[in-house]
Amino acid sequence: MTLILGIDPGSRITGYGVINQVGANSEYVASGCIRTKGDSLPERLHQVFAGINQVIELYSPQTVGIEQVFMSRNADSALKLGQARGAAIVAAVSQGLEVSEYSARQVKQSVVGNGGADKSQVQHMVQSILRLDAKPQADAADALAVALCHAHTRQSLVSMAGVTRVARRRLR
Repeated sequence: MTLILGIDPGSRITGYGVINQVGANSEYVASGCIRTKGDSLPERLHQVFAGINQVIELYSPQTVGIEQVFMSRNADSALKLGQARGAAIVAAVSQGLEVSEYSARQVKQSVVGNGGADKSQVQHMVQSILRLDAKPQADAADALAVALCHAHTRQSLVSMAGVTRVARRRLR
């Protein structure tokens, strides 16, 4: 049993999702959004940092997955996104958590099966995989998708490690 925090960073809205990985299965725990206020970027970054700290204190995850920055047409937006991402990473690392990073394409491929999927497809698959009664808000769904991608990656690594051990035993 592993509690995983997924983060979809943003300077205005940062989504978070917490799932419980039990073997190959994932169970929904919580999700939501940290909505920053004000025009001052430093203050909004502080709100992201404080919000992620609160989520970590409330749910005590054991590991964190976060979406990587993608390059957009607007360099200023990409820089702000990167700074919000940095605030979220520092919040997690300052509490002793390991942080793994995933591209948007990796997350979509893991959850939807198509790296070019749109937000509504991600929402639908997150709802289906976690057996939710309703579609989560878009940023929260993206964060849950990051958590699911992290869970799948961890499960794959565990499976590969098990296969390696079995192969070594046969050789001896």
